Amino acid sequence: MIKKIGLVLSTFLLVAASFFLNTNSAIAATYEVKMGSDTGMLQFVPAELTIKTGDTVKWVNNKMAPHNAVFEVEGVKSHKQLVFSPGESYETTFNDAGDYSYYCEPHRGAGMVGKIIVQ
Repeated sequence: MIKKIGLVLSTFLLVAASFFLNTNSAIAATYEVKMGSDTGMLQFVPAELTIKTGDTVKWVNNKMAPHNAVFEVEGVKSHKQLVFSPGESYETTFNDAGDYSYYCEPHRGAGMVGKIIVQ
């Protein structure tokens, strides 16, 4: 009887442990960056964002279109297509730690730049 209880308990613990080990992607978060401030300024809000590996950043067109997000580092998916309508968006998931600077092509000269710090 004790062996049977021990077997059931160890099976339960093994199943429970494997559930927690396979939920890493569920822990990942999605962060939003506005393209254009609420007051119409040509900037990303927030301009700098710190996230963890596996997290996703969603850029959402807010004001003063058109906008895009172009990365200075190779290997990161730039979003060169311009978005015009409020609410239009695109996402990038960051799987590697590092600093990722980006800019809006039409408004780079106006200072519309941002940075994602992945820890």
